[in-house]
Amino acid sequence: MTLRLLLVDDHAVVRTGLRMLLEEQGDVTIVGEAGTAAEAIEAAGRLNPDVVLMDIGLPDVSGIDAARELKRLRPSVAIVALTIHEDAEYFFKMLDAGAIGYVPKRAAPEELLSAIEAAARGEVYLYPSMAKLLVGDYLRQEQAVKSARALDGLTAREQEVLTPLVEGESNQAIADQLGISPKTVARHRENLMRKLNLHSRAELVKYAIRKGIIQP
Repeated sequence: MTLRLLLVDDHAVVRTGLRMLLEEQGDVTIVGEAGTAAEAIEAAGRLNPDVVLMDIGLPDVSGIDAARELKRLRPSVAIVALTIHEDAEYFFKMLDAGAIGYVPKRAAPEELLSAIEAAARGEVYLYPSMAKLLVGDYLRQEQAVKSARALDGLTAREQEVLTPLVEGESNQAIADQLGISPKTVARHRENLMRKLNLHSRAELVKYAIRKGIIQP
């Protein structure tokens, strides 16, 4: 089955090169081209493409905003970003806008074609460097979740005591901040040290740094 592709890039020479490259593939038909976000949205509504190959840097509004509007108007269309940007900011914004593929312009032609074909099947295609960003972000979120879970054994008040304690505040100062007695602060300190299996303030400080509660 031949897939219908709309090219969106503000440089005519880039669109011409992409057309020449992709039209050599028998299962891809270029149904139209657009040089701006407005043209892309209009063309997508008129030409009903299966896949939109979208540049991020467009002259009227960004490809990110264009992708978001396209998905709002035509939820079934698959969007593949083809861009010079390989940093996390653009990558995650484009995914959030609804792109199902992300390929840098330095990618090999066969990788671009694989991304387009995967998108037409409803599958996600990420260039390896982009996939690495996604995995890294996932691992960071998992670590944050694990760190939060590690503190679940502490009561809310014990967690309130923890930060000023590792920052060197005295029991009296913490008591004044929280509106409790110094004896109560001492009791909370003993409880959290026991729950965390720590035996000195130095160990508590190391724990807080490891968990991201304070910066070293």
